[in-house]
Amino acid sequence: MESLRISLEIVLPLFLLLAIGYAVKLTGMMNDTSVKQINKVIFKIFLPLLVFQNIYETELAESFRSDLLLYAVAGVVIQFLISLCVVLLAEKDNARRGVMLQGMFRSNFVLFGIPISTSLYGDAAAGLAAVLIAVIIPLYNALAVIALEMFRGKKPNFFKILLGIVTNPLILGSAAGILFVVFRMPLPGPIAETVSDLATISTPLAFVILGASFSFGDMGKYVKELFLTVGFKLVVYPALFLGVAILLGFRDAALAVLLTVFAAPVAVSSFTMAQQMGGDDKLAAQIVVFTSILSIVSMFVIIFLFKELAFFG
Repeated sequence: MESLRISLEIVLPLFLLLAIGYAVKLTGMMNDTSVKQINKVIFKIFLPLLVFQNIYETELAESFRSDLLLYAVAGVVIQFLISLCVVLLAEKDNARRGVMLQGMFRSNFVLFGIPISTSLYGDAAAGLAAVLIAVIIPLYNALAVIALEMFRGKKPNFFKILLGIVTNPLILGSAAGILFVVFRMPLPGPIAETVSDLATISTPLAFVILGASFSFGDMGKYVKELFLTVGFKLVVYPALFLGVAILLGFRDAALAVLLTVFAAPVAVSSFTMAQQMGGDDKLAAQIVVFTSILSIVSMFVIIFLFKELAFFG
């Protein structure tokens, strides 16, 4: 019963925030335009400040684990390669192939990773997640651009990929946090308090807006693609990569961070990238919706099992 209670306490608030966002949309208080505008502000200001805050308050030397970093990076690359083989065999439409490939390997690590790992293990896990963000987010972005470019019929533009990585707000937030920690630059009191306040509201606001962005209208057109993509994203890959992580000896905070790398839903920005790069944006939107909703259930099950089996102490 204790494992059940802890699991509910971690995932239920996330579900409620999504439900509130969807309810707000149904009332008409926000339309698609306002949701997109607020989402842009969250992505460019609030989430980068959250990443900065977590790194700024982290002892990098204590939070850096080369084995964790290596396993996460290797896992993401292997996911990409397996997913590429799957979409080539299972899907004929190139516009859908790129979107499905991105949906299978790319996780919403910032939005789900920090709150879930922090709920489980506090600052220890938040520090590990913050350090991992600086490496995993650029990797996700680079592979996502390659995935979409590959099936647009053009060679990947590596300059554009590099430019997209270095100008990504989350990367800038990570880089700023690392610089402030490495050079021991303290933030003035009022600025530190403002950053902390904005970082605190970023996660609940992001989940509310994510819920408000849900649309179920196109589900019927993509049953096969959704079943395949969601199945790999939330069942196959978590079972495979978390299972191997356990065999390799990852436990507690490190395993909690890997949980959010391999079992979180696809990033919301995957929809925007699909829109801008010739992918099937309606399919991308449905993948975001269904992985976000169903991940609440899958993460609850994983956390409960890991607690019961003492992989989470």
